[in-house]
Amino acid sequence: MAIRSRRYWRLLLVGFGLWIVSTKLPSLFLRISFSANTITQNNKRDTRADWNSENDGSEEKIMPLERNAFEEYAPARKGRGRHTFRPDGLVAVNPKGPHPIFELVDRAEKAWNEKLRKASTSLDEAIGEYRRRYRRNPPKGFDKWWEYVQKHDVQLPDEYDTIYHDFEPFWGLEPSYLLGLQAEREFKKDTYTIGRNADGKLDVVKTSFNSAYDQLLSTANKVLDILRDIEDELPSFRATFTPHDGPNLMTDFVVKSTLLEAASTNSYVGREQLPPIHHLGWLSACGPTSPARRIDFNLDGPRPPKPKKSFIYNHRLTMDPCLNPTLLWVHGQFVSHNMGPDPYPTMIPEFSSCSTTLHHNLRFPTPYGWVEDVFPRSDDPDFADKTDERLLWRGTNTGIHHGPRTRWESAHRDILVRIVNEVNGTIDFLMPPNLGYEDQPVENPKTARRARINPAMMDAAFVRGPSQCEEPTCSRMKQIYEYKQTQSMKDAGNYKYVLDIDGNGWSGRFKRLITSNSLVFKTTIYPEWFIDRVEPWVHYIPVQVDLSDLYDSLIFFRGDPNGEGAHEELARQIALQGRAWSKKHWRREDIIAYFYRMLLEYARLMSLDREAMTYQGEGELHMDRWSKGEAHVDDPLLH
Repeated sequence: MAIRSRRYWRLLLVGFGLWIVSTKLPSLFLRISFSANTITQNNKRDTRADWNSENDGSEEKIMPLERNAFEEYAPARKGRGRHTFRPDGLVAVNPKGPHPIFELVDRAEKAWNEKLRKASTSLDEAIGEYRRRYRRNPPKGFDKWWEYVQKHDVQLPDEYDTIYHDFEPFWGLEPSYLLGLQAEREFKKDTYTIGRNADGKLDVVKTSFNSAYDQLLSTANKVLDILRDIEDELPSFRATFTPHDGPNLMTDFVVKSTLLEAASTNSYVGREQLPPIHHLGWLSACGPTSPARRIDFNLDGPRPPKPKKSFIYNHRLTMDPCLNPTLLWVHGQFVSHNMGPDPYPTMIPEFSSCSTTLHHNLRFPTPYGWVEDVFPRSDDPDFADKTDERLLWRGTNTGIHHGPRTRWESAHRDILVRIVNEVNGTIDFLMPPNLGYEDQPVENPKTARRARINPAMMDAAFVRGPSQCEEPTCSRMKQIYEYKQTQSMKDAGNYKYVLDIDGNGWSGRFKRLITSNSLVFKTTIYPEWFIDRVEPWVHYIPVQVDLSDLYDSLIFFRGDPNGEGAHEELARQIALQGRAWSKKHWRREDIIAYFYRMLLEYARLMSLDREAMTYQGEGELHMDRWSKGEAHVDDPLLH
């Protein structure tokens, strides 16, 4: 009897041990593996010195974010397969793992909450964090800027890395040469310059327009209206802007690398010391070991291969054609110039509303398209009360000139309207699991006829008629596309899902869309000024420019045409978080705070005596963490 009892307990213990090994250890291993992978990703430095951080943004009382919808999907993060997080910002799907959107949302939520948690709460902390990140003291007037930030409850006061990345190469240019470049640029056709007039007031002090004067100055007047609030606090400066939608200053990789190297050693490069430029078109801006330089760049040939199924985990990285050369085949910014122009022999300090990773235009927080809220409120029902479950997009066929000598059929908006209205052929998409089965493998894509998917799930069209075109292309466009009427705001507000896509430059409608209680799907090549301050998968859904993941992402949230596999509660939560972020992080005061800090940096950069334009406050006594070896391991400048 005792022997039988011991045997029983021994079998029970063995069974318990096997249960631990089969269920708990894999989960623990995955958590450890995930943490190690995250640390590795955080510690990697982009050797091109373009970007070294991920994104962020949120509002009202959703800080930190509530976990209700995310907790519901927690089992999915314990799947049997690992997806591959690639250095180009994409995660390649492993069919044996759970649907990757579960993990993407979870990772993004944690990153966002950590960014909120680490935000500086005092001037001393802000100064210390500034020096930790950028290895120099803040600009003169930083304390007054901090007072503005505190007075107006500006969130995330440390997250201005985009300013640093835009300006840093110019620190390597000899100051008098840099000033000469700016003065010369004031006479460039289609530019305007903002500075102080004879009365000491901010004004447009120089224009170089041949025509359409009032139209080209419309953004300048909006900028001046923004700057009036801080006019008396700003140092003297002269800043030249392009009024056009897109960037125009192409960068040479070796020139930029030379200037970054000089900046890192506190030395200068003059005109004579600049290296010769490459003549490789777009590829001139890419490093010699980048994916773009390792392909046969031929727009008439096949595109570079990509994973069969992939999603974005780092939106900023996927906007870089050096890392994702497919962009050169599918966006009007690039295909409109075929193989691309020659780069500039130097880097010119000119501001524009947007830029790409291949250009060096300095981004400013354009007030174009800014809205405080969606009015009337009756046009903006709660996500759950919106009745149309198709993905909405309406717009004109901007993005490229449509003519016999351009590759307009390869432009981003043309690709969108064609593929979502096609009824021939089939679509492969990942089928999301039903609630309660989130940990099951995503498996291989399903196939469905476009004639069943597109009419039920897509509502995207050009409006009015062909534009930016010449004959006979205009007539051909009428045959290809069904042009529809412009929708009213009220009608558009009825859609649960909306798409934001670039035009001739960045999209000016993102602010309104993300404030509308709809779930925004965003595709772009332009890292905008707020990219450090918003979080994809928390506030919006990032989509690849070739739209290869559009159906997969949409079907995950709204389900297939029958609603099968829908995760609407999660869709609603992200939509509301997007609106909350817009109302708390993209106010007029937030635009002013960004402009304020940017112009402090610019005034110092353009000074012959940069040390005199550097902040010399008491906080410097507390800023030596990095020099004493106390900088945090994830300091982007220490790798």
